[in-house]
Amino acid sequence: MNRTIIENGHIATVDSLGTEHSTGFVVFESGVIAAVGQGKAPAEWRAGAEIIDASGCLVTPGLVNTHHHLYQWLTRGYAQDSILFDWLTTLYPLWSRIDADLTGAGAAGAMAVLARSGCTTVGDHHYVFPQGSGDIVGSLVEAASTVGVRLHATRGSMDLGASQGGLPPDFAVETTDAALRASQEAVERYHDTSRDAMVKIAIAPCSPFSVTADLLRESAVLARSLGVRLHTHASETVEEDAYCQEHFGKSPTQYLEDLGWLGDDVWMAHGVHLDDTAIARYAATGTGVAHCPSSNARLAAGIAPVVDLLRAGVPVGLGVDGAASNESGQLGIEIRESVLMNRLRTGADSMSVRDGLRIATIGGARVLGRDAEIGSLEVGKLADIAVWRVDTIEHAGIIDPVAALGLGALPPLKRLLVGGNTVVAEQTLITADENVLARAVAAASLALAERL
Repeated sequence: MNRTIIENGHIATVDSLGTEHSTGFVVFESGVIAAVGQGKAPAEWRAGAEIIDASGCLVTPGLVNTHHHLYQWLTRGYAQDSILFDWLTTLYPLWSRIDADLTGAGAAGAMAVLARSGCTTVGDHHYVFPQGSGDIVGSLVEAASTVGVRLHATRGSMDLGASQGGLPPDFAVETTDAALRASQEAVERYHDTSRDAMVKIAIAPCSPFSVTADLLRESAVLARSLGVRLHTHASETVEEDAYCQEHFGKSPTQYLEDLGWLGDDVWMAHGVHLDDTAIARYAATGTGVAHCPSSNARLAAGIAPVVDLLRAGVPVGLGVDGAASNESGQLGIEIRESVLMNRLRTGADSMSVRDGLRIATIGGARVLGRDAEIGSLEVGKLADIAVWRVDTIEHAGIIDPVAALGLGALPPLKRLLVGGNTVVAEQTLITADENVLARAVAAASLALAERL
């Protein structure tokens, strides 16, 4: 028997009814949740079980990160006062020197920080593949295995260099055919269709201003032939809107829809500048949005209309975005950022802390197409669970444990479990040595800078 009971904590299940148990329990066996309820776990579950005492804790589903650029963990602190386009042009020359070894070091560090902030599933968008850089997707998979989190990696791409009217320099892009071929190879090599998969792959051309229409169109066809999801950046900034109007005579949403890029197998990063018409199209097609509040603030992109998206029925998840535009790298703090920023946009009562928790968990799972398996604490779902201490000096006395997470400082983790396996205990990563990972990040960051 491999049974564990978490009990005596405040259980926020994030199920469809928003069920909470003020002093409850979660039982899981072999990585799958077997029971959830109020009070102590029933006697029939207790014999031989490991007991985790969650007194003074909030128990939630593990958080789901729907958009990140893990390699950017090596380039934090650059272009600190720039908007997106200026920030990108500053960093493209540095990123174009990346390789698999450097990416792996950065990704392991970034995922360790994500795990220590309550994240159990990491969505990554990697789109820079210099010639001779090795198996970058493989390095991401290896790093995720080291840390012990689930990985939704994307094989991204750019084929529209500056000489063709794109934003990235020509030396940072691939040919269309090479990008498509490599995308298919990544899916065939690493994508796992299992219900409890630790690695899934999506296809993800970077953005309307770095990718040709041919690559967008053919990537959509390829992804659907392979049965995997699609991801890109969309409607992040007013400059992107202006670029699409100038080059295509359309909004980003119109342009992407015409190329087959709306659907329930697609999620877009950011969606900051979506008008009512675009929101209606996202809702009608089931297209998801990765909301990245801190990065959007860092780059002065704006505040995404999350409340309007949710009211329309659009799937919305939470994201950290690139660590070079969110030097914290913690997913847990994005719950608070999302709640506060959306209240600035639409009013104090428009977005609750439970709304914030929902998009960070089941919302993100829906965006990634895994809401049947993760994202809530329900019988039959995978045991991806965060146990937050809300009895420490930062949180003791906050009347509502969910508010402690959603409005207070990020609580320390008593335990983080992925498929029932402990990844973080007492706020310490136990799957790898944090100091070793930190030294590897520092060395890789310096090595990359010296290449430039």
